[in-house]
Amino acid sequence: IEESMWYRGTADAVWQNLDILEAEGPEYVLVLAGDHIYKQDYAAMLEDHVARGADVTVGCLEVPRMDAVAFGVIAVDDDWRVTGFLEKPADPPAIPGKPDIALASMGIYIFNAAFLYEQLHRDAADALTAHDFGRDIIPYLVSRAAVMAHPLHRSAIFGEGQDEAYWRDVGTIDAYWEANLDLTSVTPALDLYDDNWPIHTYQAQLPPAKFVFDEEGRRGMALNSLVSGGCVVSGATVRRSLLFSQVRVNSYAELNEAVVLPECDIGRNARLTKVVIDRGCDIPEGLVVGEDAEADARRFHRTEKGVTLITRPMLEALADAD
Repeated sequence: IEESMWYRGTADAVWQNLDILEAEGPEYVLVLAGDHIYKQDYAAMLEDHVARGADVTVGCLEVPRMDAVAFGVIAVDDDWRVTGFLEKPADPPAIPGKPDIALASMGIYIFNAAFLYEQLHRDAADALTAHDFGRDIIPYLVSRAAVMAHPLHRSAIFGEGQDEAYWRDVGTIDAYWEANLDLTSVTPALDLYDDNWPIHTYQAQLPPAKFVFDEEGRRGMALNSLVSGGCVVSGATVRRSLLFSQVRVNSYAELNEAVVLPECDIGRNARLTKVVIDRGCDIPEGLVVGEDAEADARRFHRTEKGVTLITRPMLEALADAD
């Protein structure tokens, strides 16, 4: 294994860490994507994999058939055995008995460990592949091994009153912004406050969020927002936004539908709407974003859906231009 080589694909990423897996000696290996948001009981998926005698089980999601053109799509038979795997097909195959529904791959796989190692060795020796599970390994195995599909609804964790599994791919700026904004609703589909299925994460030792000043026009407040530890909202207004740790929002500033990563400082009188602000940014006093699409696109990165990404290099370029 070449430790200095960049990962060439999802399968190559596992291949380059194969020594760690082999040292642990597992019977099964669960391969997950790092840019998807959902709640799932992996134990239920593993039970399904073992019970059906699969070599590999592919996690999948039911989506409207014509929406599936943006995904890798799985064709299955009546027993949910995978019979085909198509990457972004123009005419996605439907699920048996559900003519308007297709199965989109979630990029989640359970392998029998020894079987996985064999496939990774084979794929690594093939210079013509992209070394990717979805593009290469799974399509190769469909006709050669027991490849089963596992729909998310069988093992998803549903919140109170939910009848649909929550799943988001946050591989784009728009999707990342939307998934964060989902959390600000009164009863979000992905409920971080669900004691029945807690989501554990690293918590830095920081003081609680602080809101200061209570004057007309200069009141530190946050509405329909999530504000993390170490933040100070100082005479500013935050609406439907998510502030990561150690963000300071200074007086008279306004944040609307903003996702602000850690250690940012928002200058006085700034007005920022529909933005993602990268870590460690110092937003200048009086900066306005989200009100003039042409100006936003000229100074920063504005997506097709109107979300503006702000990074430190962009701010440095803006300062140099001034």
